[in-house]
Amino acid sequence: MVDYSRKWWALTAVGSGVLLSTIDGSIVNISLNTLVVAFGSNLNIVEWVVLSYLLTITCLLLLMGRLGDMVGKRRVYVAGFIIFTLASALCGISPNVGTLIGFRVVQAVGAAMIQSAGPALLVTAFPPSERGTALGATGSFVALGILVGPALGGVLLRYVGWESIFYVNVPVGIVGSWLTLRYLASDAKSARGQVFDVGGALLMMASIFGLLLALTDGPTWGWGDGRVLLLFGLFAVAGAGFLAWELHFPQPMINLRIFRNAAFSLNLLAGFILFIGMAFNLLLTPLFLQLVYHFELQQAGLLLMALPLTLSLASPISGRLSDRVGARALTVSGLAAVAVGLAGLSFTRADTPVAQMIAFLLVVGAGIGLFQSPNNSTVFGSAPPEALGVASGLLAVMRTLGQTAGIAIAGAVWASRVIALNGAPIEPITTASPEILAGGFDTAMRVAAGLALLAILPSLVGGRATQRRAVSVRPAVK
Repeated sequence: MVDYSRKWWALTAVGSGVLLSTIDGSIVNISLNTLVVAFGSNLNIVEWVVLSYLLTITCLLLLMGRLGDMVGKRRVYVAGFIIFTLASALCGISPNVGTLIGFRVVQAVGAAMIQSAGPALLVTAFPPSERGTALGATGSFVALGILVGPALGGVLLRYVGWESIFYVNVPVGIVGSWLTLRYLASDAKSARGQVFDVGGALLMMASIFGLLLALTDGPTWGWGDGRVLLLFGLFAVAGAGFLAWELHFPQPMINLRIFRNAAFSLNLLAGFILFIGMAFNLLLTPLFLQLVYHFELQQAGLLLMALPLTLSLASPISGRLSDRVGARALTVSGLAAVAVGLAGLSFTRADTPVAQMIAFLLVVGAGIGLFQSPNNSTVFGSAPPEALGVASGLLAVMRTLGQTAGIAIAGAVWASRVIALNGAPIEPITTASPEILAGGFDTAMRVAAGLALLAILPSLVGGRATQRRAVSVRPAVK
């Protein structure tokens, strides 16, 4: 019989990892200008402090998920905490930007281990009837990290120095490692004769790397640039090679039969589509606050806290409700709320009261909170027990790729509309009049709302498949 007596301590251990990685991302993202000055470098080099981390973690998530399924999720999680903590300390003593980028790659290796194993550990620490509650609580940790990160980063950068934004990870990492070792159940013995799929791992990483770098640098280099086309080619060729390899390798990185489960595949797809749409808000709303409303960076940051605030409130409620009433109604309601909020943002103009924008940001945050916990619970519930690590990695990869693709699409949609309204190209595009910039924001938010509505379709069908499966396995009443 499985012992669930330590489930809340397990939630604390996993939540500390989620909080650590979320705060780290938001703190480093706002420190780029400070790092440019500190190292006497330029922005296109310092940007690799963020980009190297993003590329590494995304390429390794599925690999680490599979490793956790093979050798034990607790082992991978603890190792990830230790690597991340040590790398954070090394980042803080970096003598130059090149060294810092190298240590960020090491840090990303640890983060990939934490993010791939953490949710899977949480799922096994709670009974299936409370899976949504556990995943909903982790949504609150994510929102808390988003809320705390920028404010904490601003204070540390101003009063302590750039080194402190990495040192702050060390005590959290030590506590998280101790909690994991103390309260998470030891891994079961690994099955004998398992072989790690090295060929599949290399092909998969090459494919993801090509796609992610192409989407990241495409807007800067130009979509017709030879380097971008070469990266897209790498994505296509390596991706096709990965699929062919996995179909014939005896112990593949991802057993592709898992995608025959409609609930698993369609709910992954719904999350991917939503993250593309949410990237529009992530990229363009801060620009709108600064370029149209002419707010200072700190003012804009405070207003942007509206979304994670309602996300943090809605996520645990939605998770608990999904354990009682099922996921489909909540995921569809959440997506509909996101669509309403994004559509409402599209009506924002230079003379629109700020309270109106905040209200719609609150609606968007609540919608994401309603959707994400039940959706993730459905994905985990549809995955076989031996593939929970892979399922966790896939969820994280869909989030990262969705956001990256969404930022590229959002920038293209917004810029195209601004140029069309201006009647001629303008350089830089941010110097267009507030009215024209608001017009571009209007169009982009309508597209984002359409994407949220589009995500309802796979969520509905996936939810129906989950209900059919639940009925088929329900024991007959005598």
